[in-house]
Amino acid sequence: MAWPPLPLSGWEPTRATLHMLTQIVGKTRLSLAPIQNHWWQVTLYPTTRGLTTSLMPCGPRAACVDFDFRAHEVKVETSDGQRAALTLSPRPVADFFREYMATLSALEIDVRLMPVPVEVVDAIPFARNTQNASYDPDAVQRWWQALTSTARVLNRFRSRFLGKASPVHFFWGSFDLAHTRFSGRLAPMHPGGAPNCPDYVMAEAYSHECSSWGFWPGGGGPIAEPAFYAYAYPEPPGYAHYPVRPHGAAYHTELREFVLPYEVVRTARHPERVLGEFLESTYEAAADLGKWDRDSLDRRQWPGGSSKLASTPG
Repeated sequence: MAWPPLPLSGWEPTRATLHMLTQIVGKTRLSLAPIQNHWWQVTLYPTTRGLTTSLMPCGPRAACVDFDFRAHEVKVETSDGQRAALTLSPRPVADFFREYMATLSALEIDVRLMPVPVEVVDAIPFARNTQNASYDPDAVQRWWQALTSTARVLNRFRSRFLGKASPVHFFWGSFDLAHTRFSGRLAPMHPGGAPNCPDYVMAEAYSHECSSWGFWPGGGGPIAEPAFYAYAYPEPPGYAHYPVRPHGAAYHTELREFVLPYEVVRTARHPERVLGEFLESTYEAAADLGKWDRDSLDRRQWPGGSSKLASTPG
């Protein structure tokens, strides 16, 4: 099912555990990959089987770590043919962390990482985390399916923009799939404030004026259930009152984001079209109110003269 049911109550313990596992693997990429603007070097990417670090430099070699949510394994492979796999199953984060670090060491992948999660209030060090120990394979596959369906829409949306834009990528700190467009102008210094995360991280992430979208699977905070979001930084005057589409989307004053419940999309007759309306209308809110140069940033037609650009993805 492209848009499966994903109520938080049905998988919250697994979601919390999986969040920590993605942080462990994500910190591997943070350790090995050269820095890029807005921390794009640390993200994971959706694949046909799960999530991947993509290729990471590792001395004279390269390495890759993949979450395989079909086989329920974490696979580590190097460019000289070494490989290993760890089982994803109900067990404490601490056990996974010890086995994972031992696996990297056995493959001579030298990783130095801060063994504590970020962007969470209760930052239990990985080696001591026996609290998160759940893994429901069915729930993980449903979440991953929702993630890949979202990625499909976001990638089509991304193709309509000629300016600087991020990949469609997974941020393991906040546990969301995201995509960002930039106006080309510098932004005021971001104040930071994310839990257990240095302010300089957010300052770099939001160094330039942007509009961002993503999929959040729920799990605490003002929005507990799965939802799509959109926000602008800095937020232009009038943004909160812009008439975005579709019905069901609303501005959340505490988050300072537009939010569209996942259930609205999942139960729609044409889910991708509904999500596309949300992406396009919130982009209009950010770009028009922020006075972006849309004539130079928006793609009006494809190379070769084709004008086959639908108004919304899907």
